[in-house]
Amino acid sequence: MKSDNIVFFSNVSKKYRIPGFIKHRYITAVDGLSFEVKKGEFVGLLGLNAAGKTTTMKLISGIVKPDSGVVEVFGSLTSVGNVEYKKRIGYLCELPYFYPYLTARKTLEFYYSISSDVTKSDDINSVLSEVGLLERADDKIKGFSKGMMQRLAIACSIIHNPDLLILDEPASGLDPLSINDIRNLLLKLNENGKTIFLSSHSISDVEKICKRVIIMYAGKIIKEMERKDWENSDLEKIFIETVSYELEKHKKHSH
Repeated sequence: MKSDNIVFFSNVSKKYRIPGFIKHRYITAVDGLSFEVKKGEFVGLLGLNAAGKTTTMKLISGIVKPDSGVVEVFGSLTSVGNVEYKKRIGYLCELPYFYPYLTARKTLEFYYSISSDVTKSDDINSVLSEVGLLERADDKIKGFSKGMMQRLAIACSIIHNPDLLILDEPASGLDPLSINDIRNLLLKLNENGKTIFLSSHSISDVEKICKRVIIMYAGKIIKEMERKDWENSDLEKIFIETVSYELEKHKKHSH
């Protein structure tokens, strides 16, 4: 892996086993995936449902392991047991869950303790302020809206000051004002040197904040673009045309 690469995929494939009454079947989530994310990049991952976006993020985070191919993060091979490189990652899953009877502050303290030997209250207050939850810091999570839960999830992913952020649908459940706040926060984090890799169904969000875009279809990368490639065009139109072409191609092959 090159020294300026934070994430490196080489011919990576991953299948999931679906248990059946008589026999099992397998679905391919990621199929021969190869790409790189360089230090300081802000990369967006686009695709239809079941394109392989979430599996790709889980592979980077070491939550699942590839069936074949190589996944390296910070120059280390990913694995479930390799915790050292994971300390440098902030991961936001698509459907975060928190203990409803803990407060936002206690939740953040817990996540902080996982990645750091020392928990600093100033750091916790600073992050809660950044995501707009400082005034609700000592309220129990059971009273939080979906948007507030998402803000807390983002806070948990950045509390330990990671070098790489892996964000699966970070704007999910947020109202337009909150989306703007989170968008500005992510841009600020990227400007301060954080490498960000996010997936989103909101093409307009990706268009506004990402510097590079990867489009996936059926577990494969079908297009990669730099910002200059869509700045004078329409990313949504490019996405629809690219994916529609693959859908038509798939229909022809299946007949």
